[in-house]
Amino acid sequence: MPFYFRKSVSAGPFRFNFSRGGVGVSVGVKGLRFGTGPRGHYVHAGRNGFYYRATLGRPGQRAAETTSPQLPPLIPASTHEDGVEMVEIESADVLAMRDETFAELLDEINAKRRQTRMSVLLGWSFGVLGLFVALGAGVAWLPLILLGGVGWTVGRWLDSYRRTCVLYYDLDPNVQQAYERAIASFDGLVSCVGKWHVEAGGVIQDVVTWKRNAGASHLVRKKPTVLAYKMPTAVTSNLTPPALHVGRQIIYFFPDVALVDDGQKVGAIGYSALQIAWQDSNFIEEGTVPRDAQVTRHTWKHPNKSGGPDKRFRDNRQIPVCRYEAMHLSSATGLNELVEFSKTGVAGPFASALRSLPKNTALTEVPALPHRT
Repeated sequence: MPFYFRKSVSAGPFRFNFSRGGVGVSVGVKGLRFGTGPRGHYVHAGRNGFYYRATLGRPGQRAAETTSPQLPPLIPASTHEDGVEMVEIESADVLAMRDETFAELLDEINAKRRQTRMSVLLGWSFGVLGLFVALGAGVAWLPLILLGGVGWTVGRWLDSYRRTCVLYYDLDPNVQQAYERAIASFDGLVSCVGKWHVEAGGVIQDVVTWKRNAGASHLVRKKPTVLAYKMPTAVTSNLTPPALHVGRQIIYFFPDVALVDDGQKVGAIGYSALQIAWQDSNFIEEGTVPRDAQVTRHTWKHPNKSGGPDKRFRDNRQIPVCRYEAMHLSSATGLNELVEFSKTGVAGPFASALRSLPKNTALTEVPALPHRT
């Protein structure tokens, strides 16, 4: 995906224009004050690391002090499938994934998400009003649709800045090049024909199950997954980060942090705390073989103890064994996700590119330029 920075960021009627001299804010609705809009977070990255964080809001406004929630340790769940104990590969609650460098940003995003969606509230309210109008006037259901649509549109406009956190990145050339390498390596992951999220795995321990599963030593449960470029809900930015779907969660790779989103709450993992391991994995592929996969050998659907075909089975056929690449993402705060790709040699460059990004270093304030309407 071509990588570029937007010079300004919009959130409803508010437009943030960032420069080295400060942050300019223009308001598209006359009389609407800047203090009523979203707060802007400015991140500058230079040779010595990332510098945080101008937070723009009402004068004198301070972020509430918070502490990391004390959550119980995650105990891996297990199920039984085909006679194999399957251990779930699952992350802990995202609220436990908290880096204090990003505490203010996390608190704001999660607070925005807890706010009532005005689009839903006004849509239903205006819809009910339209229903009463329709019943009272004895007309058809057209007012219900019209008023409900008006309420939803107005509410969506209000949500566009009430429930939005603005995140702006200003990267020096060397840091931008490092992030572009991360983007290019992520594109390498995207280019794989087969991409899966591994949900659970277990060891096959008896001969009967071994024969039933084409001689596999492990049984895995996995589903196709999505890699894309997108923004988390309640966040707008001058860049669109890579996003990796891992089951019910999505990992967004920003230049300075990986945000982990479970659909309701967001956690953060600094790249110094993110651990990525990868290795080749041999997978007995009973489905369609991805066109970019390497087939290393074939096995029988029902092998005998010596590895040859078990002649008791009429439908015994040979199945290709593909060499895939598995990538495990983890952190001490509870991230635990496993993904698999149909092509080898793609996970290492991505992990190396993330490691090469500068580390977080300092908190600075960036002045706000006078806003205009």
